[in-house]
Amino acid sequence: MRYMCLIYNCADTDGTLTPDETDDLIKAHFAFDEDLRRDGILVHADALEMPDKATVLRVRNSTLSATDGPYVETKEHLAGFYVIEAPDTATAKEIAGRIPSARFGAVELRPVRMLTLPD
Repeated sequence: MRYMCLIYNCADTDGTLTPDETDDLIKAHFAFDEDLRRDGILVHADALEMPDKATVLRVRNSTLSATDGPYVETKEHLAGFYVIEAPDTATAKEIAGRIPSARFGAVELRPVRMLTLPD
């Protein structure tokens, strides 16, 4: 089964890591990625730019509107993600719990809903 691991960083602590701590965290992510890749678990992973780089798109009454970020008032923001393959939720939780950024923020684990085209 496929799972999405959404990494959330706390806006209050963003930018508080020293350059060495940031480098160590990035290295830990690359090592974690390689372990998952080697074990055939990793589907895809990426970090995201800060919310001020985001654009929210909406279509209402056939009209597209775009709002530049930051656009939400929240203490946490989506900072990155992993898409993994795991046999069950317990295994997915164990894997997601090892994501290096979980030490500084939160990881939301969600099963991916596999849609099929209706007949």
